[in-house]
Amino acid sequence: MDQATRALGGPTLQEADGQSTILVVDDDEHVLRALRRVLSRTRWRILDAPDATVGLEVLEREPIQVVVSDYRMPGMSGVEFLRVVKARWPRIQRVLLTGQADSTAIEEAVNQSEIFRFIWKPWEDTHLVITIQSAIDQYRMVEQNSRLEALLSLRNDELEKLNRDLDVKLVQRSAALVRAAQEWRACFDAIGDPLAIVRGGGCEVVRANLAFARAAGVLVTQLAGLRCAEHGYGLLPCPTRCAMPASGPAERETTFGDRTWMVRSFPFQEAGTQVLVFKDVTEDREVSRQLFQAEKMSAVGQLAGGVAHEINNPLGGILAFAQLMSRDADRTPEDQENLRLIADAAVRAKKIVESLLHFSRRPRQEKEPVDLPKVADDALFLLKSQLKSGRIEVVREYAPAVAVANANQIQQIVVNLVVNAVQAMNGEGRIVVSTGLAGPGHVRLQVADTGPGMKPAVARRVFEPFFTTKAEGQGTGLGLSICYQIAEEHGGSIRAESAPERGACFVLELPAAPSGPPS
Repeated sequence: MDQATRALGGPTLQEADGQSTILVVDDDEHVLRALRRVLSRTRWRILDAPDATVGLEVLEREPIQVVVSDYRMPGMSGVEFLRVVKARWPRIQRVLLTGQADSTAIEEAVNQSEIFRFIWKPWEDTHLVITIQSAIDQYRMVEQNSRLEALLSLRNDELEKLNRDLDVKLVQRSAALVRAAQEWRACFDAIGDPLAIVRGGGCEVVRANLAFARAAGVLVTQLAGLRCAEHGYGLLPCPTRCAMPASGPAERETTFGDRTWMVRSFPFQEAGTQVLVFKDVTEDREVSRQLFQAEKMSAVGQLAGGVAHEINNPLGGILAFAQLMSRDADRTPEDQENLRLIADAAVRAKKIVESLLHFSRRPRQEKEPVDLPKVADDALFLLKSQLKSGRIEVVREYAPAVAVANANQIQQIVVNLVVNAVQAMNGEGRIVVSTGLAGPGHVRLQVADTGPGMKPAVARRVFEPFFTTKAEGQGTGLGLSICYQIAEEHGGSIRAESAPERGACFVLELPAAPSGPPS
């Protein structure tokens, strides 16, 4: 759409905020009538004046965007009139209407009035409309620029004030950062466990605390840039011995010299940099091993009566069938069956004794892929006599679950949990032993019973050493504590889910083994 069509058909974007007003000044009534005729087809508001004096009066009281003035008028000429308009209303656009091609007049109009355009008489209507529309657009642009300049000035003032405020805040924040750094350094050095920030795969120390410096046998001033020697920093193991991953938090236990260390790593913001925390767990592990062994011996004592009973039954069968054979010299098919039964009973007695001996041995510390359903079945076999002594239903709900663990220690957890369930139900009820997947990278083993359950206050303390709800002489209070420590040592967890009159449920979660059958 061309400019003439826009002028005749509707307002431009610049006109959208209000109607444009045009003032036409000419002493010739015929010219004014012709101009009104042409401009009446637009949406502009048209005002006219017969001379410059009247035109200035109109400008005093009306908002005008464009003035179209004749060059030759009585009294004040068009050039002089437009010069006054420019001086008093500089935003108003000025158009000179002239019928002579006088270069001197044109130069005078340009220099004094800074007119926007010339329109020659006689004019062409479309050219007239386009020229005035261009002048209106120019007025709007000047007006908008003026508003933007005022806004820019205001924003600059606000920005300067903000900069001054920011300078003050920067000084305050800098002082706060210095204090925070001092406080962080004091807290860092106050931590009792050796702690260090390392890079380069865990070999080069960036920063470390006083406990690390003491264990490494160096001065604090020598910590920055310290590298491991013979796979360690003094008494501390180098993390590369533990193959600590750099991609996420990790925890490893390693023996270095005559000490056992728990090394925990946490990734730092900078790639290849880690925060390492060393904890000496030598005494803790020794105490834990002693507690494990003591509790195991207690379990063996509880099982002794049942095992003896299981041994007596097959031995009685052996003796009975031997007597039968002694009464008949001929070996009939029935005798052959009796001999088979004798062999089966002997094998059964041998298996029970071997299982008991295996269970009572000190556990190995090595961890390997372990099939949790098999571990659960082995534990239930050991408890066969106790489970037979009352009306106890054992339900096995096994889903494939292979953990990285010590089978003997996990078996000990299952035995403890099942024995506790039997005692809680007073020899009557239902025990569900289940296995399956847990969260990402973990598997679970769960033991649930239909006993009386636990109150919340009891459930919160069940894993505390020497805490027991059993009568005096019936429990040491170490069973669940040992289960908790075994789970922790394996990088897993154990929790109790129980409510009064709804039974108890213990859930053991362990790290899952990589794909492949357990060894």
